[in-house]
Amino acid sequence: MHVAHLSLTDFRSYDTVDLGLEPGVTTFVGPNGQGKTNLVEALGYVATQSSHRVATDAPLVRQGAARAIVRSVVVRDDRRALVELEINPGRANRARLNRSPVSRPRDVIGLLRTVLFAPEDLALVKGDPAERRRFLDDLLVARTPRFAGVRADYDRVLKQRGALLRTAAQARRGSRSGRRAESDSGFAAAGAGDVLSTLEVWDAHLARQGAELLAARLELVEALRPLVAASYAALAPGSAAAGLEYRGTLSTAADGSPPPAVQPGGSGDPVAAGAAAFDRAALEQALRAGLLEVRNAELERGVTLVGPHRDDLFLGLGELPARGYASHGESWSFALALRLAAYDLLRADGGDPVLILDDVFAELDAQRRRRLAELVGSAEQVLITAAVPDDVPPELSGARFDVTEGSVARVR
Repeated sequence: MHVAHLSLTDFRSYDTVDLGLEPGVTTFVGPNGQGKTNLVEALGYVATQSSHRVATDAPLVRQGAARAIVRSVVVRDDRRALVELEINPGRANRARLNRSPVSRPRDVIGLLRTVLFAPEDLALVKGDPAERRRFLDDLLVARTPRFAGVRADYDRVLKQRGALLRTAAQARRGSRSGRRAESDSGFAAAGAGDVLSTLEVWDAHLARQGAELLAARLELVEALRPLVAASYAALAPGSAAAGLEYRGTLSTAADGSPPPAVQPGGSGDPVAAGAAAFDRAALEQALRAGLLEVRNAELERGVTLVGPHRDDLFLGLGELPARGYASHGESWSFALALRLAAYDLLRADGGDPVLILDDVFAELDAQRRRRLAELVGSAEQVLITAAVPDDVPPELSGARFDVTEGSVARVR
């Protein structure tokens, strides 16, 4: 798989840009702030319909413009597909495939698969659990695009259930103070029985969607574990072994004590013993039970305390957690190992994803630069951004574009 053409209109700093690309290594070189990352960010957006830099679409549209358009020609197995995305902040985005509209933008997810390395990846190791959950979920969608719908459905149910819990919490506080709580939803005026019966309905929806997402994450972690260990050993030979554990909230106590690790085949786990196939029905039942266990705490606090939205991916080096104990170099190696493992997994599914290295080499010492170059050099297409040419290892020589003040020019 590779990208043969990229065209942008009113995306970030660009009013218009058209680039012809080819397989192999392509490097975009220029000082910081000139628009290099904007180019590869656009391709990442085509693949995931999200940015690795910002949480909303508004910053992606050039200042003063109403919308942005990203077009890319993706080549896979000698078949070409034109993917067009129209980004409309505050309104529904639109998508076209081979110039024909599709019903939902997420229907084009999967046509382009990318693995993007960026300085922000350090947050995978040092940041909050949300960063690691997003890593897992983005990889799930890249492998199986239907999980974009599962993820969206779970988020919708979580939002609706959270609104009900907040209303119930307000009503409780109002009754304690002798005042009736105000609420636009009207639930505050309902009896406690009505609130609980409505919660049970949302519990069922949350458990069903959550079990689907949770099972997929658990299976993904099982597949990633050996690949991460191998990639980390290649990047940091002689260091402690890298390990992964999925830490869930199924048995989280109402007092907030730390959740246990979830491992396949363990006593009491809803998992097929000795297999990386997780029982979705058992997970759904366990989620329902977990929600009942923390019901009083949820009604008091007004938030959903059990479910995949509160889980974490534990990263370990030897017997210690990477977060808080790994050095800067070890943290970078672990973050890179996660991305390399994702690349290997997607590659094993069939077809090389496009590798994007966004200003990564400037963060690495010479030894890690060389090792990373050796590991990614065989990819069908590698896109690199760098402030100066010397940041890029000689093993990754190829086509070059100079990027200056929004102008992108091929160096011949």
